[in-house]
Order: sequence, then structure tokens, then C-alpha cells
Amino acid sequence: MRSRADSLEFALLGLLAKDSLHGYELRKRLTTILGPFRALSFSVLYPQLRRMMLSGLIIQNEVPKGGKSKRTRIVYSITERGLAKFDELTERATPNSWEDENFEVHVAFFSPTSKRNRIRILEGRLNRLQERADILRADLERSAVGLDKYLVEWRRHSLETAEREIAWLEEMIKSERKS
Repeated sequence: MRSRADSLEFALLGLLAKDSLHGYELRKRLTTILGPFRALSFSVLYPQLRRMMLSGLIIQNEVPKGGKSKRTRIVYSITERGLAKFDELTERATPNSWEDENFEVHVAFFSPTSKRNRIRILEGRLNRLQERADILRADLERSAVGLDKYLVEWRRHSLETAEREIAWLEEMIKSERKS
């Protein structure tokens, strides 16, 4: 995935592959996947849905809102073309798959992803974090002198965070290989 829009498209296709949903529910579920600190506004969501409709990946239907309201609600559903695209995306593993912006979205849809591809993505993430940890370790050893103590502590914290994720990834890979 090259951009946040591609990551968003993948997440939307994954959600709609499970069930037809209206815009508010899509946004709520996306927030669950993306986390509370990556806000997704309706001004980003609806243009993305529109692009996906124009591409033939999803359709929209008006359904009665229910209750006493006579208003209708727009519900989005995935098309056959959208399902094929989602299947293709679950089986695509590129360096972007394990970068910070996209990794969490891939993990959210690991169930329909093949074991082989799950392992490739986990291994890619592991390698990326090991590189990052090596850089942080070297930087801490070499440049602690003269740096603000808070910056040094931030780098230590970043290294500890990377090391915790590395341990988790190693366990996940081991578990995937056993199953």
C-alpha cells in the first residue's frame, strides 16, 4: 500500500467483506482498527467511499432507518469486484505492509490472509524493527554525550518499545509456523 488512502481502502473492503454497513458504523469500526489516536473524519471517509463506488468495488443502497423516522440510511456493500480486490490485497506483501502506517491494518485482517503471507508480513515487520533497534542502540552508544537528557531518554524508550514488539513478533512467527 502506497498511501493512507490505500490502507483505508483495504480496511474498508475488509469490513464490508464481513457485512454491509452505513457510514457512521464504518467510521466507528475503522477507529477500532486504526486506534484512537488516528482520527478519521467523515471528510476523509466519504470521498474514499465515493472513489471506491466509482471503481466498482462497493455499492450503496438506501434502507429505511427504522422506528418512527421516515428517513433512509445509506448502507455500503462490497461487490464481487471488491471481494476480488480484497482477496488480492490480503495476499500482497510489500515493504509497505510492515511499515507503521499499514501494519496494523494488515493484522486486523490476518484471518482471511494465508498463513504464508501472514508469516511474510510478520517477518518483514520483524526485520524492519530489528533495523530500527540497531540504529537506536548505535545512536545511544555514540551520541549520548552532548544531547539533552530528555532526548536520550526518549531514544531509550523507543528502543525498549521496539524490543518489546520484536519479542512479540518472534512469538507470533513461532506460533504461525507451528500451526
